[in-house]
Amino acid sequence: MYSTKAYSAASATSPLAPTQIPRRDPTAHDVQIEILFCGICHSDLHAARGEWGRTVYPIVPGHEIVGRVAEVGSAVTRYKPGDLAAVGCIVDSDRTCPSCMEGLEQFCPNQIIVFGSPDKHLGGVTYGGYSDSIVVDERYVLRIPSNLDPASAAPLLCAGITTYSPLRHWGIEKGKKVGVVGLGGLGHMGVKFARAFGAHVVVFTTSRGKTEDALRLGADEVVVSRDASEMQKHAGSLDYILDTVSADHDVNAFLNLLRRDGNMTLVGAPAKPLSVAAFGLIMGRRSLSGSNIGGIAETQEMIDFCAANNIAADVESIPIQKVNEAYERLLKSDVKYRFSIDMASLRSE
Repeated sequence: MYSTKAYSAASATSPLAPTQIPRRDPTAHDVQIEILFCGICHSDLHAARGEWGRTVYPIVPGHEIVGRVAEVGSAVTRYKPGDLAAVGCIVDSDRTCPSCMEGLEQFCPNQIIVFGSPDKHLGGVTYGGYSDSIVVDERYVLRIPSNLDPASAAPLLCAGITTYSPLRHWGIEKGKKVGVVGLGGLGHMGVKFARAFGAHVVVFTTSRGKTEDALRLGADEVVVSRDASEMQKHAGSLDYILDTVSADHDVNAFLNLLRRDGNMTLVGAPAKPLSVAAFGLIMGRRSLSGSNIGGIAETQEMIDFCAANNIAADVESIPIQKVNEAYERLLKSDVKYRFSIDMASLRSE
């Protein structure tokens, strides 16, 4: 066991502050990674502030991790010191359940999340990526191609795979008309992927001021969702909709935009239950679904796709000392489009 620098929250109302946390010494199958960048996801904020009701304190958030391999265990075959590597939400699973056997570790009932899960090695709970280093079994480590910038690659480990996975699952390709609801951390990645898959992309936003940026990111059309006449123009025309909004909103207005047999997938997580009108689904044999990140193999596929197609998150790089300010800005949607923490700032403390 060794000690490493980190930022943690001591309670739901405490700011994140410097601390020291334990990490296990690498076992035979482990990879020790010096963290270079860690993205900030809204779920980090929810967990740190106890908004999901299951946080164990102190908590070290962070599940969008990119770093340099520092040391590997004796049985590790996939990585060597100096490699650029990444860690996402999942750092272990039971490896025997039907989901794991199908490469869908995100649905494993016994998955271990990078922070806040029981730590079978050291006791207590796991600690995330707002830290200097991390040790993870090589099966749950991802390879980052050298042409990806580490800062903008970090959010791919959550925002990237969260949007890539449902688009792939529902067969988005050339000739499809795809709507993306919301242009934030998730939405901007959804636009990039849908465009790269060859789809005609329509962004739905409540802010007309986002039109120029949506077009820059790859949208073919931008619709202000508060404008009923603009919405009506797309009624019954979309093959698929990716809904990235976490605030309360009317999903029925978007379901009515789907063609017969169209699907709308939720990747945002509104705090309150959504009201869905049955006839909006029944009359067009439409479906409403949800999606949750992706398995390890699919996450690597997504990273390789990004490297091949020059796709990465739009990020604002910040020092760890500004993480609390970043959380407040995140609540105001004051970021284009993800924060990426430069961990060199932690090592300089």
